[in-house]
Amino acid sequence: MTEKSDVGVVRLNGVRLDESHAQEQPQSQPGPGAPRRPRASAGAKRPIPSRPEPGSALRPESASAGENGSTNGAATNGTGTNGTGTNGAANARASQPSSSSSGKASAGSGARPRKALPKPEKIQKPDSVADGDDLAANSAQATESEASSASEAEAEADAEAETEADDASAPSAPARPRFDMIDTVGRLIGGGDWERRASRGLAFLRRRVTGDYEIDEFGFDRELTENVLLSLFRPLYERYFRVETRGLERVPDKGGVLIVANHSGTLPLDAIMTQIALADHHPAHRNLRMLAADVVFTMPFVGELARKAGHTLACNPDAERLLTAGEVVGVWPEGFKGIGKPFADRYRLQRFGRGGFVSAALRTGTPIVPTAIVGAEEIYPKIGDIKPLARLLGVPYVPVTPTFPWLGPLGLIPLPSKWYIAFGEPIDTSAYDPGSADDPMLVFNLTDQVRETIQDTLYRLLLQRRSVFF
Repeated sequence: MTEKSDVGVVRLNGVRLDESHAQEQPQSQPGPGAPRRPRASAGAKRPIPSRPEPGSALRPESASAGENGSTNGAATNGTGTNGTGTNGAANARASQPSSSSSGKASAGSGARPRKALPKPEKIQKPDSVADGDDLAANSAQATESEASSASEAEAEADAEAETEADDASAPSAPARPRFDMIDTVGRLIGGGDWERRASRGLAFLRRRVTGDYEIDEFGFDRELTENVLLSLFRPLYERYFRVETRGLERVPDKGGVLIVANHSGTLPLDAIMTQIALADHHPAHRNLRMLAADVVFTMPFVGELARKAGHTLACNPDAERLLTAGEVVGVWPEGFKGIGKPFADRYRLQRFGRGGFVSAALRTGTPIVPTAIVGAEEIYPKIGDIKPLARLLGVPYVPVTPTFPWLGPLGLIPLPSKWYIAFGEPIDTSAYDPGSADDPMLVFNLTDQVRETIQDTLYRLLLQRRSVFF
């Protein structure tokens, strides 16, 4: 359908055409010599317009067909005019309506064609250019990977810095104590001041190797006694028997002193506990020099250690020499009668003998300190005696206790009784003349006074004791 607008533009089926192309020219009859145009058969299909080539102008197909027809017609007309006459004109007239009708048919063939996007053509690059492109692409990828790795490293560093800042701002947990085997063993054996004791022990070993130590005329090795011999029994004193001392201040700090105590316990542990009490807990840390029986020094190994510990024979000459030298001398007048008495006679003092200790105190003018020991009677309760074996071994007795010999070596472990050591008021002997030591009545009276003082102290301590073991 053809419409005509006001500005002289013809629209044919929605396609804009100029008015010159839209006018229909009269169809001329071909000449006699002109070839006839074949007719399209009834069943022939209308040709499908081809898609425009990439880069060509997008315009309606009818306009292109019309332009071609006009061009052909002009060319034919020109030819007929210049040379051939009637045939040329006929040909021009024949071709002019053909092109016009062809333009009409193309214009009326359908709706306005769609605008098709051109397909990008793949351009074949030379090998050298392709290789250069690959290298550039690889370098670009490497640069991108390095940049991404650097950015990841920076992110991790920032995260670590934030974590450290958070840890620094947060309250720090207490450090776990480092486990030290040497320190642990040292504390178990030597207590909290084990380092000081270890240093003292090393110094002691150095002096023993070099021979830089002293021994008196009785064989007393002060350093060996303090650092070794008494150290073996200190755990018993402090932790096992838990010894409590009373009246230590009554023992003079200087000068000769005679300690007289009761004896019990089957084994002479009461004498060793008294020695530790004076050495460790007395204000002047005085060493106790004991007067022991002859059998002690005849026993192998025991006699040598007794000499090293400063003990000597229970005789007046040795006792007087020690007291004159200002030593603290200890004596247990009951002897084996007291240490070996049955458990049924516990805390009952035996006879003190002839009072030789009193004579030594009178000749030297030294005070006598009565001392009572409670707790030793229960460590080995003696319920019997194997006298044949004692005679065979050459010892005063072989005790039978609730644990020995039934438990074998385990029966030698003492019972953990609670101990008390009480030092009484000193008995002054300085007012007596040294020759009064030969007066038997004076010696007997002083001996009886010491014995009664010790017995009364024992009874008093037994009344105050709550339990044998506590």
